[in-house]
Amino acid sequence: MNEYFINTEKLQKLCPRLNVGDRVILSGEVFTARDAAHKRIFESIEKGEGLPFSIDGSIIYYAGPTPTPEGLAIGSCGPTTSARMDKYTPALLSMGLVATIGKGERNEEVRRAIKNNSSVYLCAIGGAGAIACKHIIKSQVVAYEDLGCESVKKLTFDKFPLIVGIDSNGNSIFDR
Repeated sequence: MNEYFINTEKLQKLCPRLNVGDRVILSGEVFTARDAAHKRIFESIEKGEGLPFSIDGSIIYYAGPTPTPEGLAIGSCGPTTSARMDKYTPALLSMGLVATIGKGERNEEVRRAIKNNSSVYLCAIGGAGAIACKHIIKSQVVAYEDLGCESVKKLTFDKFPLIVGIDSNGNSIFDR
């Protein structure tokens, strides 16, 4: 297993080189989106409306940060269970989504979509949101502010530690 220090803009190019179990230390911009935000994104797609951010070339972190304490960029920001977004993920990957970040297994349809789109699924450590937030240096709500912690936020990661959970060949760490 290898360790890669990657900027988000270069992740798409490096996806084919990443293998299950590799460590990825990620820096750059990602977007948060959980259940409620995904539902609204798909309502907008169905209506032919614009989206709150460009899916193409983006990375989505399945997280709903807690309120921001004074002196920090964000509150506790650990991953949520990715399987709850499985019904949305294949379509987003086909629209150019580069990667998703979360915790737990993904279904077979998502695995195929990751492989077909040369994407990756990156796993963050569950239960460590208070530690994860120390690797987030900026947070800005970009859509659905009324959803509170589930609003879409643009985060800036600084050396955020991740593990490749599903690689672009469809191999899964959960098969081990």
